[in-house]
Amino acid sequence: MNSKVGYAIAFVAALAAPFVIYPVFLMKVLCFALFACAFNLLIGFTGLLSFGHAAFFGGAGYVAGYALKSMGLPFELGVVAGVAAAALIGLIMGLLAIRRQGIYFTMITLALAQMLFFVCLQAPFTGGEDGLQGVPRGALLGMLSLEDDMTLYYVVLAIFIAGFALIVRTVHSPFGQVLKAVKENEPRAISLGYDTDRYKLLAFVLSAALSGLAGATKTVVLGFETLTDVHWAMSGLVVLMTLVGGLGTLAGPVVGAILIVSLENKLGDMGNWLANITTIEWFRSIGESVTIVTGFIFIVCVLAFRRGIVGEFIALFSRSKAGSAASH
Repeated sequence: MNSKVGYAIAFVAALAAPFVIYPVFLMKVLCFALFACAFNLLIGFTGLLSFGHAAFFGGAGYVAGYALKSMGLPFELGVVAGVAAAALIGLIMGLLAIRRQGIYFTMITLALAQMLFFVCLQAPFTGGEDGLQGVPRGALLGMLSLEDDMTLYYVVLAIFIAGFALIVRTVHSPFGQVLKAVKENEPRAISLGYDTDRYKLLAFVLSAALSGLAGATKTVVLGFETLTDVHWAMSGLVVLMTLVGGLGTLAGPVVGAILIVSLENKLGDMGNWLANITTIEWFRSIGESVTIVTGFIFIVCVLAFRRGIVGEFIALFSRSKAGSAASH
């Protein structure tokens, strides 16, 4: 019941947010939140650490951008093309990597993702180092123009809710229970008769498709796609979001994405504010040190919040609940 109340409050806050905060920033947060949730489905509930998720996020962005700009496809088909491309890349990558475990699996995904990065660097339709510019937003169902930021925000919010709902449904389904069993004890799952490689491959492709949905939507929102989204650093960023927010929790990646994206976009403003308050001019340069600040937050979370922000809140709530029950 508590989770339902929390989701209801978050939904109402999301509906009201664009009247208070810049809608494009909020859409960027939603895209990265969906990306982190998709990644968490693989690592948090299946136990597979992929370091190549940038390939799905950025690859879908390039395909969607090309479909919308050069092929003239409508908004819906452009996004679907991006998702399909990410799922296909995920299937190929998964077939090659899924039979390996641990660090070997991680390194294979990283190597394959870097191969895609160099394809995007050299391919003529991606724009190379200049990226894919001037991607049109189009219209929803050919009728509702998405050029208005407020209109597009609610479309992006609907996409995020649909993707998040699919992840929640997957986690609580029999399929999701098998994934948790694979994470906890794969040999035992095999002994019970489950084809664990097939389940892991399905989870990998689903995670890739949802990451592609986030990447394609982000391209529409910003109107461009660059090599940044297919670089290995993007894979590292989504790992950071998930670990800071709470690995293996449903809301954790969302909280992590909000925190990290806010830091990247607002750290300079925060530094100026601190400089004005404290008269310490050094704070004005803090906006140039985003990676240092995010790295510091990561270290603090590893040392003090081993379960992530949401994970620690859940553990604290469980302990207080158990304590009150014992006192009665």
